[in-house]
Amino acid sequence: MVLLHQELVARGYKGSYESVRDHLVRRLPGGKKNACKGAKLSPTPPPVRQVMFLFLRRPEDLDKEERGTILQLRQSSSELDLAYTLVQEFATMRRTRTGENLDAWLAKAVASQIPEFQSFVVGIERDKASVQPGLTRPESNGIVEGKINKLKLVKRMGYGRAAFPLLRQRVLHAL
Repeated sequence: MVLLHQELVARGYKGSYESVRDHLVRRLPGGKKNACKGAKLSPTPPPVRQVMFLFLRRPEDLDKEERGTILQLRQSSSELDLAYTLVQEFATMRRTRTGENLDAWLAKAVASQIPEFQSFVVGIERDKASVQPGLTRPESNGIVEGKINKLKLVKRMGYGRAAFPLLRQRVLHAL
């Protein structure tokens, strides 16, 4: 059944392994009792969200089990290995503020032929004038942007209910 599911996925099937298994079990004469006795299932891969979280973390911050998971993923697919390398290089570039390496990284990402990275490169190229300084300069607008978002929220909460004096008080107390 595992091979059948893998073949279906290769042909574009988006459903889970369990859906395929349940469908096939219903068609067996003995039903679920006799279905695939003794068949060993390969361990299910971790969820995409967990893989993304592991890929984005610093290698030195990972525990032994997480390192093992990453090693297993990287060995299972050359595309995942390349993706991990690209993610770590970009994260290091961001952490160490070495934006001068951006062009070389973009070339590697395009050469990888991984659609998600190519899409990411298109977005960076579109806004490269602001991405380059963001990866190089130590200044950040993060705090200011956070305050502005907080003020907008307070303002939205008062729409139609509050006059200016009350809005003023709420804004002053929010900061």
